[in-house]
Amino acid sequence: MNIAILSRGETLYSTKSLLNAGEARNHSMEILDPSLCSLAIENGKAALYFQGELVDDLDAIIPRIGASNTYFGTTVVRHFEAMKVFSVVSSEGIANSRNKWTCFQVLSKHTIPIPRTLYASFYEFEEQLKTFKGKPIIIKLLEGTHGEGVILSENPQNALATIETLNAAGVKFILQEYIEEANGADIRALVVDGVVVAAMKRKSKAGEFRSNLHRGGTSELIELTATEEKIALKAAKAMGLGFCGIDMLQSKNGPLVLEINSTPGLEGIENTSGRNVSKSVIGYIERNRKK
Repeated sequence: MNIAILSRGETLYSTKSLLNAGEARNHSMEILDPSLCSLAIENGKAALYFQGELVDDLDAIIPRIGASNTYFGTTVVRHFEAMKVFSVVSSEGIANSRNKWTCFQVLSKHTIPIPRTLYASFYEFEEQLKTFKGKPIIIKLLEGTHGEGVILSENPQNALATIETLNAAGVKFILQEYIEEANGADIRALVVDGVVVAAMKRKSKAGEFRSNLHRGGTSELIELTATEEKIALKAAKAMGLGFCGIDMLQSKNGPLVLEINSTPGLEGIENTSGRNVSKSVIGYIERNRKK
């Protein structure tokens, strides 16, 4: 098959891992920078050009759309979908996962547990903060990756100045309860085609509450409980993502979905778990192209 990885970073670990996995299965692999694609509708049909050349021979795409290129990258994926090219993640799934509030709305529709979260009103900050009853609060920008745009306020009083500043700057954000018992750790589960293919527990470094490996966190192999696996699979299905990372917190009330990543990094989890996630992604494409 002819498979394209939509990526702006051909030297990145994840891109190279997927490329190697596809070539190992004798597929014709290529990397297309989505920012260099031109989109058209000609004679009533979607057409796509890459650096001036018509692209009309692809069987499948693996989108690796960065947060800085969400809008146009998602548009490119949607265009391939209109061309009936199979995508391991849907354009709708990418768009919905990138906006944290939209993501939580979709999850709530499917009764998937998340931490208590408020979409911050522009006029009732103090009243909304009172509902947290003096406990620590997480302030999150609607869009952000690798822990960027996430602030921990020890109490509602400290949070007020921060959210007033964000509001004055026109920045949209949400307020979320801090799950203290998680102790700076979370679970990342990689889902491919309705199966959890790898999972790890990430722990934040000393003095940091964010567990992202990009921020110095550590990781260890973990076996998900039946409940954690069920929630991860349900969340991926709700978002319409055949390939994604599900981040969960272990709370006293059970697992809570913290975030869904439609372009999950593979280096940390492949090295931690010893699993070849990229091979699973290629297998997913092979199974679906046979249908």
